[in-house]
Amino acid sequence: MPSVQPIRLYSDPALRTVAAPVTAFDRSLRELVKTLQLTTRAGSGRAGLAAPQIGVPLRVLVFEVEGRSGHLVNPRLATSGRAVVADEACLSAPGVWWPLERSYSVVAKGRDMFGKPVTVRALGTLARVLQHEADHLDGVLFSDRLPDDERERFLAELT
Repeated sequence: MPSVQPIRLYSDPALRTVAAPVTAFDRSLRELVKTLQLTTRAGSGRAGLAAPQIGVPLRVLVFEVEGRSGHLVNPRLATSGRAVVADEACLSAPGVWWPLERSYSVVAKGRDMFGKPVTVRALGTLARVLQHEADHLDGVLFSDRLPDDERERFLAELT
């Protein structure tokens, strides 16, 4: 039964695990997507969430940004060449925002919870959220993308 789940915090080793591809598009996957959606809506920030953030090592993410919501299973992202710097946060690091450079636009391809192909074309904030959540699927935290001195300051803010 889908329900709000606790979000793993930054020091949790589950966030460093590379998520496995989804191979079964079944009831348990649909329940996982619904759980991720419920958990995202219950959190502060409400932009997106990846399955590893609730301790499930599968390649599934959800997003809810600027009136667009959805999910991607086994996503693959193609980014544009144009990069922008904007403040970014993570539900696994509550209350900490940090400027980070990301691609301004992405095309994300994957599957929905029923196995049907999905393409999401995104600009701005949604593009940033998709990149952030896709990083979680690879065990990458957004602080990993900061220069060393910035990462040290970021980590100091978490403690």
